[in-house]
Amino acid sequence: GAMAEERALAMVTCTAPVNIAVIKYWGKRDNDLILPINSSLSVTLHQDQLKTTTTAAASRDFTEDRLWLNGEEADVGHPRLQACLREVRRLARKRRGGSAEDAAPLSLSYKIHIATENNFPTAAGLASSAAGYACLVSALARLYGVEGELSEVARRGSGSACRSMFGGFVQWQRGERPDGRDSLAHQVAPETHWPELRVLVLVVSGEKKQVGSTAGMQTSVATSPLLKHRAEAVVPERLALMIRHIRERDFEGFGQLAMQDSNQFHATCLDTFPPIFYLNDLSRHIIALAHRFNAHHGRTKVAYTFDAGPNAVIFTLADTVAEFVEVVRRSFPPAANGDQAAPQPRGGWGGGGVPAGSGAPWCQDPTTAALNLSPAPQPGPGPQLVDDPSQHLLGEDGLPRRCA
Repeated sequence: GAMAEERALAMVTCTAPVNIAVIKYWGKRDNDLILPINSSLSVTLHQDQLKTTTTAAASRDFTEDRLWLNGEEADVGHPRLQACLREVRRLARKRRGGSAEDAAPLSLSYKIHIATENNFPTAAGLASSAAGYACLVSALARLYGVEGELSEVARRGSGSACRSMFGGFVQWQRGERPDGRDSLAHQVAPETHWPELRVLVLVVSGEKKQVGSTAGMQTSVATSPLLKHRAEAVVPERLALMIRHIRERDFEGFGQLAMQDSNQFHATCLDTFPPIFYLNDLSRHIIALAHRFNAHHGRTKVAYTFDAGPNAVIFTLADTVAEFVEVVRRSFPPAANGDQAAPQPRGGWGGGGVPAGSGAPWCQDPTTAALNLSPAPQPGPGPQLVDDPSQHLLGEDGLPRRCA
């Protein structure tokens, strides 16, 4: 803490990954604390594929807290962002042994500037809020010298963000306590556990989704009897089974269960009243393609999963990647203007957008945006500290270095 006091400016940059649930989280029992109705299990994607970068800076010269998202100033007063900030500062005070604000080093009362950038469309159902809040909490924790259990803090920003605090295979335990202190994430297996596993992200559409996850969940909890049955009867059994498949590196079991759970999640969306449609025609085409591919081979060689959006995440083993990518390319011939990604919507925190990432786009029709065939790495690690000062998103003046 002493360093931060003496320096005019303290700055930290972190990156954090997106995660994709293979046993889905859908539905809160407490909207304010973000406590889920069921436990969930996810795979952390590699940060070469999808990541958020966040720089957090504190200075006695800052006059107010400020936030920039993809180079544009955004509302720093967002309740969930404020909850994370409050929690990290509380942990910092606790760690320093003082309860009163003035007993802590000056830096706790300094205003902070936060800049965050995604290398993917923000509200396209690519779990941007998970990476965003995991990254924010990681950067703030480093800035304030806080260590230890941070998944609970990230959860206050976005439920699935608690799972992005770890690499590899991660379980978010539902917890029982009303205060949420036991609703935490932990690693089931590290990213190195299953060397042959590959993850392919098919970006079907980079557009903002029609129904946000928060609103969608609330309606589902209120109206879907299937969701209640899922949370109480189906998920606990599936979760134990999925952990076993991962530990045993059983792709057949893992892949089938991932597809079944994805399908059931989307069934609960259909069971919601009025119904919610996250999948589109292209999504359904990919589902049919995967089943045809597996039927042709007589076993489960690829598995899909879809979150609250139309984009597919495909799991497969290293020896199948090239063949499946070829099949996808043949099914989605490049359009004449295929190399132009559709323009992205812009919005506030968790709702802004940047053009879709690299990778050759393949689409049947330019209006469906680009079907990006990203490389297929293994699952990846959790949040990383960026040591290189040239990578900071903020300059010495505490303002964004470049505009997106």
